[in-house]
Amino acid sequence: MSTEPVLDMPTSGRFEGRDHLLAIRVYYEDTDFTGLVYHANYVRYLERGRSDFLRLTAVGHAALLDAAEPMAFVVAELNLKYLKPARIDDALVVRTAYDAIKGPRLLISQTVERDGEILCRAEVTAVCIHLDGRPRRPTKALLEGVKPWLAQDKRTD
Repeated sequence: MSTEPVLDMPTSGRFEGRDHLLAIRVYYEDTDFTGLVYHANYVRYLERGRSDFLRLTAVGHAALLDAAEPMAFVVAELNLKYLKPARIDDALVVRTAYDAIKGPRLLISQTVERDGEILCRAEVTAVCIHLDGRPRRPTKALLEGVKPWLAQDKRTD
């Protein structure tokens, strides 16, 4: 069990190369009766990683909602692979990489790690939408904010 402080990083995490790292501490409320992190809580951790990635690129959710043409995201696909359990008091890191933007879709790779060991892998497809739920292309601000962090060969279509 890792109880050492996770990386010395600000509340919204930090970038390491093109990856965003977010520190997460496992609390009692995150666990099931066995003391292991309940499977659905990994989804919450991953959401925090994606949100804080955007927040640090100056295109956080609040800014997107306040824009002249407000937009939001929905998760269209989420593939998870649980490899090892996390336990109460563990110091975890959510690693997030925005891989590509294809039309309204954002393709995102994520892991939840403990001491550099991957506990959970996720492949996420998020879709940009109008507030009425219709798909839409990302705003220019979103494209400009995320573009430096995308894989070089997959900038945008």
